[in-house]
This record gives sequence, structure tokens and C-alpha cells, in this order.
Amino acid sequence: MVNRLQWRKKKKWLQWLNITLVVYLLCGIALYLLQDRFLFHPVAVERNSPYDFPVPNREINVTADETSNMNVVQFLTSDSLPKGVVLYFHGNRKNIGWYATYAPNFTANRYEVWMIDYPGFGKSTGHLTEQKLYDDAMQLYIMARSRFPADSIILYGKSLGTGIASWLAARRSCKQLILETPYYSMTSLVQHYIPIYPISTLLKYKLPVYKYLGLVNAPVTIFHGTEDKVIPYSNAHRLTAAMHPKDRFITIENAGHNNLNDYPQFHNALDSLLNNIHQ
Repeated sequence: MVNRLQWRKKKKWLQWLNITLVVYLLCGIALYLLQDRFLFHPVAVERNSPYDFPVPNREINVTADETSNMNVVQFLTSDSLPKGVVLYFHGNRKNIGWYATYAPNFTANRYEVWMIDYPGFGKSTGHLTEQKLYDDAMQLYIMARSRFPADSIILYGKSLGTGIASWLAARRSCKQLILETPYYSMTSLVQHYIPIYPISTLLKYKLPVYKYLGLVNAPVTIFHGTEDKVIPYSNAHRLTAAMHPKDRFITIENAGHNNLNDYPQFHNALDSLLNNIHQ
């Protein structure tokens, strides 16, 4: 009788274990197949739909083939002789229209700002992969070099875009690299939220910022808020180990992920960088 009861308990335990394993595997498969939906939240815009930005701008479409179009908006300065250009790689939400509000941070300091939309974002089309993000960034840099010398080009990454900007800075010369709310790597960030899966195996987008920073010869400045709920401050602060002695990690106390622009400390430091004022 005792043995029968023990067997029933063991059988029930094994059934629950099997159910747990099946759920774990199904969720892992869903995570792999749907990871683009989890990571990216684009909003598409019809190609013939005009943007209405308060900053003077011109729009450029670079078409690689029938299905791939790279949309770029160039925000212009009122000065006929700009200091240079900021190549701005934005975050994982919406499109250029969402980030255009930050253009005056640079145009007011006499820098043009060229913002690129990733495939599926805004008016850009094509198949989104990590390599495609890098290829489009390189194309944008080549376009910028046709007008500006390397020492007049600033690479700027925000959130998702920090991995792209860092990759480019590791491969091409620039005046400086500025990162707003970066991550150590996309792998480490996703692992933070989903620690029970082998993210390094499942994730298609690695974006190892820490690897690229060590290869960047230009000055690097990082901005991050202590109350960032999207990319934890601790994750970003790990990047200091890969930074050179003259690079700067600027902590914005109490700032979150999307509101650094509300803090005078951020603007003062950014203005200093854009005007070559050493604090």
C-alpha cells in the first residue's frame, strides 16, 4: 500500500515535470521565432507621405533593390557653413518622426543631424538583420564622408542605436562617439530579463557594445540615468571596463530611459562636447 502511494506521488511529480519542460520548450521556441516583435516596435510610414518637422530638412531615399529602401532625413542648420554632421542612430520604437524632437540639440550647435530609419521603420523597407543594421550605418557614413571630413563627423547612438554607432566607430574614423542609454550587449540585456533561457544561443541580435568600445580611437562619452527601467544603469556601467582613460561616463541622477533630454546636466555636457569645451 505504501509503495503504491509512493508510486502515485512519483508519477504525479513526473507528469508535472513533463508539463513544465514542454511549457519551457514552447516558450523558448516562441521567444526565438518572435524575438523581432519583442525587440523592435516600428511604425511604418507611406513613402509618399510628407514629414512635417519644425527644423529645416531634406529627405533622401537610398534604394538598393526592389524591396530595400533606406530612408534618411537630414536636419539642417541655419548656418550656411555647419561645423559638421551628427549621424544619429535611434532606438527601437516608431521612426524618425519620434526622434526628430532631439534634432535641435545639435542644429542649435551648428551641426547637421542625419537620422536613419531601420528596415520596417518609417519609410525604410527591407529585411531586418543585425548585419543589415551595420550595412546601412556604413552606407550613411559613406554618404557623410562625401561632404564632411572624418574629424567633422560625430556618431551618436540612442538605446538600440548605441550598438550600431559603436560598431561603426570601431571601423571608421570620427570626431567622437556619444552614447545615450547604452547596453553592455543586447545578449546581456535580454538575459537580465529572461535568465532561464540560453539567450546567447537563441538571440539573433548580439550588438556587443563592450567589444566595439575597445576598438574606438575617438573620444567616447556615455550618458545614462540611474532610474532607467529599460536598460538598467548597472548593465550600462559595465561598459566602463572597456573604455579608455580619457572617455567619460556621465551619470544623470534620477533620470529614466527616455527623459535625459529634460535634465540641464545632460544639455550642459552635450553642448560642451559639441563646442569642444572640456569640463
